[in-house]
Amino acid sequence: MFTYKQLEALYWIAELNGFAAAARKLNTTQSAISKRVQELESSLGAPLFDRAQRNAKLSERGAEVLHLAKRLLEQRDAAIEQLSNPAVISRRVRIGVTELTAITWLPRFVRLLRKNYPQIVVEPDVDASVNLRDRLLADEMDLIIVPEVVAQPRLAKLHLGTVQLVWMCKPGLLPTSRLVSQDELAATTILTQGGTSGTAILFEPWLRPLALAQARTINSNNMLALIGFTVAGIGVSYLPRACLQPLIDRRALAVLKTSPALPLVNYVALYRSGGQSSLMSSIANLAQEVCDFSKLFQTSAFDAKDPTDLGVALFGGVGAAKSRGRTRAR
Repeated sequence: MFTYKQLEALYWIAELNGFAAAARKLNTTQSAISKRVQELESSLGAPLFDRAQRNAKLSERGAEVLHLAKRLLEQRDAAIEQLSNPAVISRRVRIGVTELTAITWLPRFVRLLRKNYPQIVVEPDVDASVNLRDRLLADEMDLIIVPEVVAQPRLAKLHLGTVQLVWMCKPGLLPTSRLVSQDELAATTILTQGGTSGTAILFEPWLRPLALAQARTINSNNMLALIGFTVAGIGVSYLPRACLQPLIDRRALAVLKTSPALPLVNYVALYRSGGQSSLMSSIANLAQEVCDFSKLFQTSAFDAKDPTDLGVALFGGVGAAKSRGRTRAR
């Protein structure tokens, strides 16, 4: 079996017409170059140089190996250049995210990814956490962004950010000035994400002691639907507080106090080790750079506006209707 160092020695001996010149080029000793050539000859079972000549003259077999060595070294250099220069990497990257990422910072992430890797074709997909993990393990995804609770030891992992979810309801449905009891929560309709979501898995130990399994429930993997149901007063749901603050400020949603509070949700980037892990590691670092769950739909247009405008944009004047109702009440 030959090595790239042996092929390099052969190439530069032929290119520079001597062992000493090749040693200087490769920043090593002439004896080291001779040893590499001897090892290559031993591996191939044939002499590569005509020892009868004073100059380093290739044998017929040596000329054949040199031709192959040039091709292999060129391919190696091209691979190194591609991996070290993001601008020339050309491939599709399948990225899976849950809905919370999709409705917050995914557009910024895709924009940054395309800026750093202009030749990459980005294929984002939105799905539940468990489904995304299984698709990653089945090589149907290259990188996923999910709650850490679904991570597995055989997957590489990078922490991205933390999200606080709290119980919310339509103002007036349940009291907000005091702790809401277990019985009060269980007496309402619970709006929850399906069992394949990371938050459902994380919160299951929290929900079990509250006996909420016997409560009326509506399960949906669509977070926007859950937000809409909650705003409409259909039930109570655990929702991300930071990005929904505009709706809380407009009194479209109210935050409930519970004890104990829901655990924080840690989000991570997961990808398979080996193969393209170097590229995926770089992409995960870009995700870490822009990860921000505090605002909905982070595009340049919305970033320039008052974030409270998003409540109206999402729910068609719910806040405005509330304001009109308060005005008439006065």
